[in-house]
This record gives sequence, C-alpha cells and structure tokens, in this order.
Amino acid sequence: MSQTIEAQHLSLRYKEKLALNDLSFKLEGAKIFGLLGRNGSGKTSLLTILASYIEQTSGTIRINGQEPFENAEMMRQVCLVQENGYLSQAMTVKDVMKLSGDCWPNWDEAYAQRLIEKFELPGKLQLQKLSRGMKSALGITVGLASRAPFTIFDEAYLGLDAPSRYFFYDELLSDYMEHPRTIILSTHLIEEVSKLFEEVLILDQGKLLLQAEIEELLQQGCTVTGRADHIDEFAMGLPVLNEQKLGSTKSIIIYGKLSQSKLTQASVLGLTLGPIALQDLFVHLTQKGGRP
Repeated sequence: MSQTIEAQHLSLRYKEKLALNDLSFKLEGAKIFGLLGRNGSGKTSLLTILASYIEQTSGTIRINGQEPFENAEMMRQVCLVQENGYLSQAMTVKDVMKLSGDCWPNWDEAYAQRLIEKFELPGKLQLQKLSRGMKSALGITVGLASRAPFTIFDEAYLGLDAPSRYFFYDELLSDYMEHPRTIILSTHLIEEVSKLFEEVLILDQGKLLLQAEIEELLQQGCTVTGRADHIDEFAMGLPVLNEQKLGSTKSIIIYGKLSQSKLTQASVLGLTLGPIALQDLFVHLTQKGGRP
C-alpha cells in the first residue's frame, strides 16, 4: 500500500499564537523528507499532530487516509523521536526497549541491541542519569529499530558529537534502503543532512513556504566563481544571495535559473558554475523579504 500523509488547510492555535496557518501538502511514497524552518516556524507543532500527541484546531490531516488523533491503529504506525521526549525519567534503557517493542509491531530487537552496543548505552541506567548525548543515541535507536512505516526524527540527534551524528546518517540511509518507509527529518543541521533528502518542505511562520523535490529545488540557484572584475560584470542585474572574495577571486550565489545568454557570458568570461547549497537557499528564502 502506498504511504501518504495529506494535510488540507491545517491550522493549530495555542491561545493567542497561531502555530500552524492553513497548511496544505501531500507526502507520497517511501522517501526521506526534510522538514526545515527557523525556530518557531511550526515544525514541532506539525510533527506532534502527525504523532497523535495533539489535535489540530482546524483543517484535516490524514495518514494513509485515516485521522491520526486518538487512533490506536495509526499510532502504532508512527514513531516520533524528539530530544525531549515524554517518557518517565525513572525508566531505564532496558525499560525503554521493552516499551518500544510493545508499541511498534515492526520492532527489531536484534537491531536495537546492536545499536545499544554501538552507542555503549548501559541497560540498567535511568534516563535521568543519561547524558544528553546518550539520550540522543537512545532516541535514534528507538526510531531506527521501530521500523515504523512513518518514522520521524525531530532534532533528535543534536546531542551527539560529530562522529556519532555521521554514524547515524549512514545507518539511517542503510536501514532505509533495506526497509523503505516514510522518514521525516526535522533539522537545523541542513548542511550535514541535505544529502539524505529526496524531498523538502520549508515552513515559515506557521505557513508552508514551499515543497519540492531536492533536485528541482537546488536548480533554483547556482554558485559562480572567477576573477572579481568578471564576476561583477556577470552579476549585473542578477539576484545575488551572497558573495565572498579572496584576493582577485570572487564567488557569488545567484538565485534563479540562468538564461542561455548568461550561460554563454559565463563561458566567455571563464567563470565556473556550480550547484547551490540547500542551506544557502534556505537562509535566503526564510529571511524577511527573501523570496522573490
């Protein structure tokens, strides 16, 4: 069965604050989706609705055609991992493993134990005694071993050091290839994680700014490098997101596709064209007045 998440005019209000404002989108198929947005953009609010923790104020959300809120069957299909979870701090690592096995039908105990050993997590240690890094490692273990059809990581790996984060990225991709499912990564570490994304959603102040396949999105800009005077000549009239200069060499980031005449000019001037980084594009799109 095809996996889908569909929102129609989804809104969520906390007293005077409108956390989500009329979101409509559809996520289809087994993919790794990136959910991006600045602090306060509504990412966590959206994910907690998907996980059935809270109910939207208005609009609809459907996971495989079903409303998730107070839906026991659907809750067993979704695993949301957050840095600050809802588990009792008196629970031990072993308790969490037992509970996880009870919650998710596809739970892989052998895989969970392998990750526990990799991260050197003591089974008898209570959550309240775990370091931030250990808690992140435990969350990653639960998310991966759950094998839930809809697996969501909400900044759950920020407590890890760099080597452990890169281990997680490699492990996530490897396990996804063996067990395809819908995976959503909400992150501020865009530069590190962007290579995993197949499709991206960007939220801004509770609204959906855009949704696009990653290849399509990155075609909306490019980097141009060459002699500074040639770059200045080439850039006239173009939307420049950023520029860097080192001696007589200059590099700029252009927003938008280049016309054939500009491509020809770049060739004549001896300029080098390259892809835009997702993080650079994200910063531009979410800054005030950033999107054309």
